[in-house]
Amino acid sequence: MNHNKRAQTVAVVGLGKIGLTLAAVFADSGFDVIGADRKKEVVTLVNKGFSHVKNEPGLDQLVQEVVQNGRLRAVQHTPEAVVEADVVVVIVPVVVSEDNEVDYSFMDAAVEDIGTGLTKGTTVIFETTLPAGDTRNRFGRKLEDISGLKAGADFYLAYSPERVYSNRMIHDLQHYPKIVGGTNGKGLQAASAFYKQSLHCEVIEVDSAETAEFSKTAECVYRDVNIALANELAVYAEKKGVDISEAIKASNSQPFSHIHTPGIGVGGHCIPIYPYFFIKRGLQDGLTPMARKINDSMAAYAVAKIEDYLGILEHKNVLILGLSYRGNVKEPTKTTTLLLTEALKQRKARVYVNDPLFTDQEISTYDMIPLSLEDERISQIDTIILQAFHHEYHFLSFDDFTNCKLIFDGRNDLNKEEIMALGIHYERIGL
Repeated sequence: MNHNKRAQTVAVVGLGKIGLTLAAVFADSGFDVIGADRKKEVVTLVNKGFSHVKNEPGLDQLVQEVVQNGRLRAVQHTPEAVVEADVVVVIVPVVVSEDNEVDYSFMDAAVEDIGTGLTKGTTVIFETTLPAGDTRNRFGRKLEDISGLKAGADFYLAYSPERVYSNRMIHDLQHYPKIVGGTNGKGLQAASAFYKQSLHCEVIEVDSAETAEFSKTAECVYRDVNIALANELAVYAEKKGVDISEAIKASNSQPFSHIHTPGIGVGGHCIPIYPYFFIKRGLQDGLTPMARKINDSMAAYAVAKIEDYLGILEHKNVLILGLSYRGNVKEPTKTTTLLLTEALKQRKARVYVNDPLFTDQEISTYDMIPLSLEDERISQIDTIILQAFHHEYHFLSFDDFTNCKLIFDGRNDLNKEEIMALGIHYERIGL
């Protein structure tokens, strides 16, 4: 392979929802793309032109097109993809354990495979959100040890955080600026040139891989802290008899005020997870850990409000709408439903969960009782908690919930007047 020409072959390591989207967009830009994923079913689907990622606008058609025109194929064995590549883009999960320590097991395994297939002149770019320093110190060194090559001289190493949002990933890739930092100038130059060619978006070059890594975690901390502020204001406003939604709307009429919407909790792969990259590495005090505590406490706060109205919750039937962490996304990671269920079960309530994006079997794997909205048992529900406002809930009629005494609107999305007209009490975070 001639690495002196413009990079033509890209290996995307990890074909999850972001990896597959990246692979398809790169292929659509004219690159030959080899996607690598250890899951046989994912590889099989992609090679048939199908996307395993659902509810992502434009992705099904794009995958079909680039597979049919020969620009995208998938393999199970990462070294097979890497050895052919001019550019390797790594988007493999790094998660946190139950005690919020970083779990590198997936990424470490992927980096070992990449090192096995790495050849001279290749550019390796990490997109997974990482603690600052990991691209250079953990994974760069591992790649050097396995391949026998030197980062910055024999191969080029850079970091560029993924910044996309589910349900609009293709749009975000084309419209969000791409932040790029290298472990040296050559790595920065190579990665920056690649993204300008493959995504055709603005590229923001920063002075190091560490700066790029830090910037992504800082984005998540900013969101988490501001959501926590909104939640704190909502709780205080309730004590003062103030309608928090009206107060926020009035405050935000000032151009420099951007108070977020309070809610029942924060979930997903990013906001409740990545602040621990700071907290566990020296930022134990201050706003960042306090925001995590506030946002994780909102589920228990909501259950306490329900208990205040209904009394003892033992043997009460509670229906949670939404297993997903937010509306219109099939993603249960760090969902607030887990915290709600824990708090309700501590009070010996019977907890049911409905989510149109999950099968009954999938819901059951979380030790939750699935309940269809067509099930006659809905007439026995005492209270409903809206946790994820899926499209299917937009026009949900509560007429059939004949025993329901309270609806807790965890996302401030339901029509209070319509609910109260049915004789059902309405609650939310704040008045």
